[in-house]
Amino acid sequence: MAGDLGLVLSGGGARAAYQVGVLRGLSRRFPDLAPPIVTGVSAGAINAAWLASRTQPFLDKVDDLRKLWRDLQTDHVFQVGTFDLARNVTRTGLRLVSGGWIRAPRSSALVDTRPLRDLLMRTIGGADGLLDGVGTNLANGNLRSVAITASCYTTGRSVTWVQGGELPLWNRDHRMAERTRLGVDHVLASAALPLFFPAVSLDGRWYGDGGIRLTAPLSPAIHLGASKILAISTRQAARDPVTDSTGLAQYPPPAQIAGVLMNAVFLDQFDADALMAQRVNNLIEALPADRRGELRPIDLLVMRPSRDLGLLANEFEPRLPSAFRFLTRGWGTKEARSNDFLSMVMFQPDYLAGLMAIGEADVSARIDEIAAFLQR
Repeated sequence: MAGDLGLVLSGGGARAAYQVGVLRGLSRRFPDLAPPIVTGVSAGAINAAWLASRTQPFLDKVDDLRKLWRDLQTDHVFQVGTFDLARNVTRTGLRLVSGGWIRAPRSSALVDTRPLRDLLMRTIGGADGLLDGVGTNLANGNLRSVAITASCYTTGRSVTWVQGGELPLWNRDHRMAERTRLGVDHVLASAALPLFFPAVSLDGRWYGDGGIRLTAPLSPAIHLGASKILAISTRQAARDPVTDSTGLAQYPPPAQIAGVLMNAVFLDQFDADALMAQRVNNLIEALPADRRGELRPIDLLVMRPSRDLGLLANEFEPRLPSAFRFLTRGWGTKEARSNDFLSMVMFQPDYLAGLMAIGEADVSARIDEIAAFLQR
């Protein structure tokens, strides 16, 4: 059933818990499913790395991933103590308002993500920080290739790290691929939300969130040989502007603007690439077989949340750790209607459980369509 199936996991911070719900729904109905090509970006890279590095059957590894997200709390991802947050905010603020004249110690980001690194090291990292399970799965034939994408702050290019596979790598104007042995640092680099999470240094270059420059999120899976792609987005399909009731009557607060920017940078390209794939498929079908060259159709199924995850985040905002809640409210999260910004950093167990439940329900609602897709 897997064949040349590629699993593509988008970014979205805490909203990646929705992907886990979708995966659990799939594993319950298709326990033998084993996508041979797995790619991920940003928070989706965490889920991709887990699937690629764990050696259990698909059903078991997804159950363990669900347990990880079910028990996740904010302080498992970044430090939320009042002192830690105040120190980072103060250092950043002093440098900004002083024009650099005040030599406060440099703060690399608003939060410290050492807890996330520790978590990944305990769950998927080997003693040297490498994802040893990836090599095992490749050797056993359970996996053909895995790819994780980050943005290089040094060169301004999108870099996709690939382990496994024998197809030629790609090198475009703004995106390229490199073969490597994947490790925890690659995952952290891909998930390093700009300014909020610290950048990661690898081989003398600094990397941040993979969604910044990845203009073609489906391309790694296509380059690695996928003929069909199951892509899991963390953004609800566009709403009807006539019936949309989430508009603001007042000037949008920073949190609302930040949410729009994050969607534009990290998720809109995903939608655009899916549309482009469909258009290319239509073009291929219209061409005679002898004129298609290297073009080949890609069977694509995109799973999206059936609910607005930003609106859902509003219900759980009062339960955030007090110091972190104080910081986010300074951005206007209380005034924002659809809290896309907050939803990306809301690692609250009850919110994450809600996202996973939505993911499972969405699979149930589309089960016939999914089954037909996997069996084609």
